[in-house]
Amino acid sequence: MEQLLTPKKLMLRTALALVVLAAVMLICSGIGTESISLRAVFGGSGAEAGANPDYEILVKFRLPRIFLAALVGAALACSGVVFQALLRNPLADPYILGISSGAGLGVMIAVVCGLNWTVWGRSPIAICAFAGASATVWLVWFIGRLTGKFHVTGLLLAGVVVNAFFSAVIMFLTSIAKADEVYATIFWLMGNMTEGDFLTLWLAAGCVGGGMVALFFISPQLNALSLGADDARSMGVNITRTRTTAFAVAAAITAIAVSLSGLIGFVGLVIPHAVRLVFGPDHRQLLPLSGIVGATFLVVADTLARVIVAPAQLPVGVVTAIVGGPFFLILLVKYSRKVSWLK
Repeated sequence: MEQLLTPKKLMLRTALALVVLAAVMLICSGIGTESISLRAVFGGSGAEAGANPDYEILVKFRLPRIFLAALVGAALACSGVVFQALLRNPLADPYILGISSGAGLGVMIAVVCGLNWTVWGRSPIAICAFAGASATVWLVWFIGRLTGKFHVTGLLLAGVVVNAFFSAVIMFLTSIAKADEVYATIFWLMGNMTEGDFLTLWLAAGCVGGGMVALFFISPQLNALSLGADDARSMGVNITRTRTTAFAVAAAITAIAVSLSGLIGFVGLVIPHAVRLVFGPDHRQLLPLSGIVGATFLVVADTLARVIVAPAQLPVGVVTAIVGGPFFLILLVKYSRKVSWLK
């Protein structure tokens, strides 16, 4: 595996994937319920607010949403790669350790309590989702560590128990909440891209980008861990430090993604498998390519969500499952005989 991937091949594949992502983002910026003129867009915003509606639509609404979709898709896909490597479980995804239920509980608490303050332009729903997701994943980590060491089975069982308990609390809060509060929460839980300000996007992009770079630098260790703890130890890998670092970074970027977009399934589970089926299991290319493919996929899915039932909008999580499922099955049938991740 290590000998097959050269730095030149890695750079070429990554560059081509980035070109495809840029092209997709450019195309999707021109698609929407309202047609826009690029000539008018390049004319600037005008002297008064609303003087150039084409510019307003593109710069203030579509571009931030497209960048947000790319950011969330990259974060979820890279987190999926890491959790599948750490847990050695092909069904692992960013939400496997209870992150979804923790974020959902944070949102329900914010909604039921009627919180209406903002931080850096983000609603209390986003802030409480981030806090709930972060607290839950570290609660699961702490429970798993009570066994005296990092134990995969302990983590998975702790995640299942915490997820079930928090889900029960969410159902209780849903039963006592008002109808409009329940609707807002359910729509968020299905995944929903909302246009954010550029400051928030830049801060989130910096955190997620830094996390992805950190994961790339430990990708050789993740290669060793995917073979098993004993094999990794025999290769001189510091298992505890690698697992802790990878877990912390993956959990952090997942919590950021959840706070920005709600719960979007499928991306973190299937995109890593799709990239692995086509390009192989080496984490040195699996991490960057999964991030780029995840970003591309979610940009396309969110564009479909914006226009497929216009003027209404579908939750993007619904689109990712409907569109992505058949696509992944095609890849599975085509490439499963060539590459296996169940080793």
